[in-house]
Amino acid sequence: MPRHPDPELEQRILSAASRLWARGGEKSLTMRAVAKAAGTTTPTVYERYRDRNDILRALRLKTRSELFVELVGTDTLREAIHSYLSFALDHPHAYEVLFDGVGKAPSLHEPWPSFNLMRERLAALLHGTSREHNRLMLAIWSLMHGTAMLIIRGGFEGALRVQSTHACMDSVDNLIRTASRKKGLVHSGPKWPANLVLGEGWQSRVGNGTEEEGKKRKSR
Repeated sequence: MPRHPDPELEQRILSAASRLWARGGEKSLTMRAVAKAAGTTTPTVYERYRDRNDILRALRLKTRSELFVELVGTDTLREAIHSYLSFALDHPHAYEVLFDGVGKAPSLHEPWPSFNLMRERLAALLHGTSREHNRLMLAIWSLMHGTAMLIIRGGFEGALRVQSTHACMDSVDNLIRTASRKKGLVHSGPKWPANLVLGEGWQSRVGNGTEEEGKKRKSR
């Protein structure tokens, strides 16, 4: 009799890949190791994924989608930040893979729905377009990610974990309050380049485009 497909196989493969990556990085993420950790065969893994990079891409997209589902169900930016941190701490292995090389291709040129959702909510609070608040959103994102990784890698538990989470959310609230005042936040260094675009799929750039490309993007 023919074998019935395992509906949980893909989930097992991706979960195994995230665990292996978290333990030993890229070196540990071989197709054979993934197959063994997932309880299947190497040919079966190859039937679904071309190579290690294909597995990592599938894991990133899956994690981004799941994170976005958690955030889109919230009503405020503060609630979204709390959900973001909760998701990261509940899925530490997948979260770490998600941010490995996040500012480089191919991750850079994939949609970042959660980043965009929070940036839109920030714009709703402070007015203006989402892109006008790129720098502040980057600061908030850095706070969230730093807090998540400190708790994950630092093994924070109990009261320390709770206090770290709320310290992050309170810091974001204070940043937004400061930004809403007339003088706003202090800005050092150059202005945000027109050719530095984040979270917008294939349009995303890290500021290395030509001057002409930057002018075209600025005029959009």
